[in-house]
Amino acid sequence: MDTSLTAGVGGAESRSTAHPVVIALCLSAGPVVALAFTRFAYTLLLPPMRADLGWSFAVSGGITASNAAGYLIGAATTGLVARRFGELRCFVGGMAISAVSLLLTALLSNYLWLNLIRAMGGYATAIVFIVGAALASRVTVSGRGRSSQIVSVYMSGVGVGIVLAGIGVPWSLEHWGERGWREGWLILGIVAAGLVVPALYGARQCEQVAPGRAPLDRTSLRLLPTFLWYVLFGAGYVTYMTFVAALLKQQGSSPGTVAVFFIVLGVACMAGTLFVWGYVLHRLHSRIAPAVVSFVVALGILPVLLIPGIVGAFASAVVFGIGFMAGPAVVTIIVQRTLPQPIWTASIALLTVAFSLGQALGPVLSGIIADGTWGISGGFWLSFALLVVASVMVVLCPHPATER
Repeated sequence: MDTSLTAGVGGAESRSTAHPVVIALCLSAGPVVALAFTRFAYTLLLPPMRADLGWSFAVSGGITASNAAGYLIGAATTGLVARRFGELRCFVGGMAISAVSLLLTALLSNYLWLNLIRAMGGYATAIVFIVGAALASRVTVSGRGRSSQIVSVYMSGVGVGIVLAGIGVPWSLEHWGERGWREGWLILGIVAAGLVVPALYGARQCEQVAPGRAPLDRTSLRLLPTFLWYVLFGAGYVTYMTFVAALLKQQGSSPGTVAVFFIVLGVACMAGTLFVWGYVLHRLHSRIAPAVVSFVVALGILPVLLIPGIVGAFASAVVFGIGFMAGPAVVTIIVQRTLPQPIWTASIALLTVAFSLGQALGPVLSGIIADGTWGISGGFWLSFALLVVASVMVVLCPHPATER
């Protein structure tokens, strides 16, 4: 039995004659909204929100935790919701709800209501991201590419969204001042609403599991090492994405520098997912691939800590940007290679629960550390440590030879 990530894939083929890359690009509108806009744009908008609303770092981390908690609930229920309503409705409907949550975030100031809206957005975006990954996994690549590369194209939407947010949000802050964070959320919500159209087209080209029963079975136990790794990975990487703009501002970076930082991060993410990880993950063993990913992301944190200033910031953006979306890509590929197709959606959802657990805990712990004597950098060192532990753990964990 082949134990490498290059093993063959069973499953349905796309029912469309559209090119697989075109389908994957349309589906990538999901990650643009689900991760880049709904989750990562908060990093850019957090400093002005903190200043305008008088939040501490712990309070700021609480908003992230609420979004992550909604994401966790969404991940835990995606299999059930997809079986009840069908994947097409879940994907497109989740996109629409995500756009509404962005628009509402622009209108509110009350901390409780913001927590509820961010949790709602987290719930919807979890469904979007998981179902979209399952749809992308079923796009046919026979004779025209490899499944891991199609999944990477899907994940590249995060980089596209970060670039768009890196351009749009600073522009709104420059145009409307520090309170322009509201206009920033508004712009993201309007763009998100427009992206429902390509998402709908892409989803309609994919083979889908019809509403009905497609529950997990005992074969899902093969995912346990990946599950544990994903908890640590989620906790480790999300601190960076939540507080890096605040750290750069503390180190003296101008708003323009922070904006360019995020554009570089987004471009590196696109380049990494499109041109690096699709080929690398295709060749790595399932024990080694997650370890490599989390180690690269950990290395990406170091420059911003050890070399304060523009050089360290941009070096960090490049390395971290190349690596961080390889996490969701590698777990999707592992599911694709090890489990039967009928339970792909439920299995990706299960692993996303692990991711969400880590993301719910990471910002709160790091925020508490940041408010203490260690400062923001203390939270980043915790992030680095968690990612290194994740790399070591997944290598040492026993992996059954179960890949097909």
